[in-house]
Amino acid sequence: MRKLTAVIGALALLSSTVASADVSHDEIQALRQQIELLTQRLDALEQQNSQLQQSTQQASEANLAQVEQAVEQKVDQAVSEQVTEKMAAVSWAERIRWSGDFRYRYETIKIGDGDTRRRNRIRARPHLEADLGNNLVVGLGLATGGDDPVSTNQTLGGGGSSKDIKLDLAYFDWAGLENTHITGGKIKNFLVRTGGVGMMWDGDWRPEGGGARYDNGMFFAHGLGTWIESDTNRGDEFSWVAQAGFKFGLGDDTKLRVGAGYSQFKTAGSGSFYGDDDDFFGNSFDPVTRTYLYDYNNVEVFAEMTFNVADRPLLLFGDYTVNTDADDNDTGYVFGVKYGKASGKNTWQIGYAYERLEKDAVLGLLTDSDFGGGGTDAKGSIFTGAWGLTKNLNAQFTYFLNDIGIASGNPRDFDRLQLDLSFKYK
Repeated sequence: MRKLTAVIGALALLSSTVASADVSHDEIQALRQQIELLTQRLDALEQQNSQLQQSTQQASEANLAQVEQAVEQKVDQAVSEQVTEKMAAVSWAERIRWSGDFRYRYETIKIGDGDTRRRNRIRARPHLEADLGNNLVVGLGLATGGDDPVSTNQTLGGGGSSKDIKLDLAYFDWAGLENTHITGGKIKNFLVRTGGVGMMWDGDWRPEGGGARYDNGMFFAHGLGTWIESDTNRGDEFSWVAQAGFKFGLGDDTKLRVGAGYSQFKTAGSGSFYGDDDDFFGNSFDPVTRTYLYDYNNVEVFAEMTFNVADRPLLLFGDYTVNTDADDNDTGYVFGVKYGKASGKNTWQIGYAYERLEKDAVLGLLTDSDFGGGGTDAKGSIFTGAWGLTKNLNAQFTYFLNDIGIASGNPRDFDRLQLDLSFKYK
């Protein structure tokens, strides 16, 4: 546009000059050259102006793109941080697992010719477990009841008073080695309890110490080191247990597990570890010093066989132990059968076991708290049954028909009936 205006002005000037006076040919030619130079200069100026405008536009577009990119990066970063935060929360929640059980029990007990005792009891055991990664898990469990090492039952009463809650579990479990778990703290009892019977140790006993268990599907081994008392000011006592055995498949539906174990509880000369100073749970003790007479160094052998009968599992089991340190009354054994399995709605099971546990056969503190009233020096039958009401709810009964005080030669009858509703949750 500027070029056109300049040229028009030059032509107007030329016409005016020609019209107003006589101009020589050379002067006109010189004027034309000046106009040509002016035109070329105008072309150059327009080209520079166009390039400048294009550069300015490109710079503006580049700046705008940079701004947009910076904004997008900020937005992406904020979104990423929120997503990371939410995912971390979800991931942590996924690594925490709640489980537990609740049991309501009605119970009757009759000893000899005495009156029948009746009571209602509850047991509640919530359990929290957290996965810390690297095959490491930590757990915490609480339970109703008092400080009994082999029972977490809480008797109802006291005008509806609040009930005790105690620390039941506090442990770590590392599974970094193939087929192996290493655990420590106040831990679950992972020792073999043949047929589920607590002849040597109650299922509610929570060993305090550490242990390892290995199982490759055919060979298994368990090792446990536990403190019965860890404070040297109170007479510390460390004990240990080892078990090992094999599992075999003997056909399509027949399985056999056999094993042996050795345990050592150095108790001779020690006082009572729980309860009053004369509570030895059936074991022999010196009535003057009120200390254990024997250690409990037990050799154990056990076996279980499972196969199907009428499309239901049938379990045959037996366990035998001898305390090698005792002079007499040193043997314990149990054998029995279970048929069926209460593992869902309308499923059921029944069972029978016969047990004899002599006075110094095992450490009475840790044995089944229900058989013979707890401890040793008892024999007799155990009848069981269960019916699955739902997947997580069973109705159960257990009846103990026992004799207690068998070492005296004049045993007393001990009858105990337990009716349970047992709930499990995860």
